[in-house]
Amino acid sequence: MSIPQISEFTIRRHANAKSFQRGEAYYEAGAVNTVTQRGDLLQADVVGSEAKPYHVNLSFDSSGLTSVNCTCAYNFDGWCKHIVATMLVCARNPENIEQRPTLEELLNRLDHIQTQRLLQELVTEHPPLIEAIDRHVSWMTNSTDKQTTTKSLLHITIDPAPFRRQVRQILKDTVRYFEEGCEEDPIGEELLSVVQTAVDFSERGEGENAIAILEAITSTCVENWDDVAEYGAENDELIGELNNAWCEAILSAELTPEEKVDIQINLEAWQDEWNVDFGMIMEALRQGWDYPPLVLVLDGNISERGAWEEDVPDYADDLAIIRLKILERQERYQEYLYLAEAEGQTQQYLTMLGRLGRVEEAIDAAQTQMNSMEEAFALAKTLSVQGALQQALNIAQNGLNLPGNCQYELGLWTSDLAIELGNSEAALLAIKAAFKVKPSFFNYQKMAELAGENWESVKTDLLRIIRSDSGGGTESAKIDIFLHEGLIDDAIVIASELSSNYSELIYRVMDAAIPHNPSWVIANARRRAEKIMDAGKAEYYYYAVEWLKKTRNAYLKSGKKGDWLTYRQNLMQTHARKRKLMGMFQQRDMQ
Repeated sequence: MSIPQISEFTIRRHANAKSFQRGEAYYEAGAVNTVTQRGDLLQADVVGSEAKPYHVNLSFDSSGLTSVNCTCAYNFDGWCKHIVATMLVCARNPENIEQRPTLEELLNRLDHIQTQRLLQELVTEHPPLIEAIDRHVSWMTNSTDKQTTTKSLLHITIDPAPFRRQVRQILKDTVRYFEEGCEEDPIGEELLSVVQTAVDFSERGEGENAIAILEAITSTCVENWDDVAEYGAENDELIGELNNAWCEAILSAELTPEEKVDIQINLEAWQDEWNVDFGMIMEALRQGWDYPPLVLVLDGNISERGAWEEDVPDYADDLAIIRLKILERQERYQEYLYLAEAEGQTQQYLTMLGRLGRVEEAIDAAQTQMNSMEEAFALAKTLSVQGALQQALNIAQNGLNLPGNCQYELGLWTSDLAIELGNSEAALLAIKAAFKVKPSFFNYQKMAELAGENWESVKTDLLRIIRSDSGGGTESAKIDIFLHEGLIDDAIVIASELSSNYSELIYRVMDAAIPHNPSWVIANARRRAEKIMDAGKAEYYYYAVEWLKKTRNAYLKSGKKGDWLTYRQNLMQTHARKRKLMGMFQQRDMQ
């Protein structure tokens, strides 16, 4: 199966500017190890900051990419740099992709005995696999658990027992970690992974099996939570995910009245014993899909109260999102649109119109309903996937004038799209909007290219922006820009306020400032060095000497060697008993 066509514009659309820049650097440095294709799966190992490479998986079908993931911890907008680097290999060097057999093709080469031997050898190499095999064998053989602690639910085709064992083991391991002095709570990620298994069943339309898994997880947590609670383990995140997973499972299952009563009894007992709030689950169980106000909405009869008969609860948005997820999965698109409109889920409403190809309708609705950058960004990306690039640009430009928290990401994305469409003016305005919230030297240089003959006026405005910006975390970008423009006094203002933890950045300013303002370099470097020496902490003497080197250079290059020698002599007299410091003076040519 051939891989889908992947353009660099597509890669840029799915990654923010920084990830693309770093990913391209990884690509050019050869950090992507062999890319292999097995059927509709592409895999690559990318050398990163950790000892072990990061693993990238790309899945696709005849219509294009279906999923993309990486084992790194990146959790910001768009693709990480490792995915970008892998994508660039696919886009620029598809001939380097190594073709390998799929799992099905490999297994077809083995007979029954060889398959058993393979599994045994894999478990010997990776012992934890036995638990996964145990669970899957239980599901596949349709056995049932006869020792449930609560009333059995529904007609299920999986065995909940392995899930109970898995949760008990996670809680036992957590107690052991705490007793060994580990401060990090390992419980959240492990349990959420088990909850995700139930969500996976719901997404396949197997709500009954999802409920059985969730019953096993919830009851086991309730029975054993006191063991971890005494060590300070918290359950807020877990409860939130359980609420969502339970609601999706209940709304994905066909439940009889008796089964609903059984679930309600269990939930009420768990809620009281665990002292948690399962109110959203109870409401989803009560309403189902037959709740009269909801039925009216799904038929297109939308009122001001939306899909609610009484006061709208705090969890209304969460429940609406879960319902929309199910409606989309069931391809009930018109009902999806009615519910999204009724519940004020504007982003979901607009993007679904776009995904359905109803571009003009989405644009018309956006004029009256779009109220945030996030909504505009989501719609613009949807329209770009549909090929409506100019309309996507218009929506994105409008979004930059709306309130929101994604101005930087939206600005860079809009700029890239405008460049693709040959609209330099729009690209400049968009990247300038990103620069206002997060200045960067890279984007400053990019704007210089876009502005052309208008650069001087644009530059004046950008310098005004960074001089008035008081946000933290942008000091390096500001100093890069000021030094690039020869604005030493501006760079000095920033460096003067930085702690010595930013020594490399301060060194750069000092080196540039020596010909311009040696007095500042001398005073600032002396202050930092003396603070360390006066404290008498020998482990930091190295840094004191580095600051004194800057002091010496400023004295010498400003023609004040005598002043330096006098200052040095005073230091040696004051700190004569600090042998380590005196030794470093001698070794590091501080004459």
